[in-house]
Amino acid sequence: MNTEDIASLIRQGLAVTTVEVESEDNTHFAALVVSEDFDGLRPLQRHQLVYRALGDKMGGEIHALSIRALTPAELAAGA
Repeated sequence: MNTEDIASLIRQGLAVTTVEVESEDNTHFAALVVSEDFDGLRPLQRHQLVYRALGDKMGGEIHALSIRALTPAELAAGA
């Protein structure tokens, strides 16, 4: 599993405007996910949407994932 595979899974599972995934070892990942779907949701709920998009890859091929989940307005405001 590499960064592009993870970004692709997130794009397939969520209506996103931006997805950026980084990793130094292809085991521990950091993702910036920007979606209107996050509007009105708490951070935990946002993360759950991302985890759902990744399905059974979480805890398997993806050992650890740090998620920054924002709405487009939050990203524009510099959150």
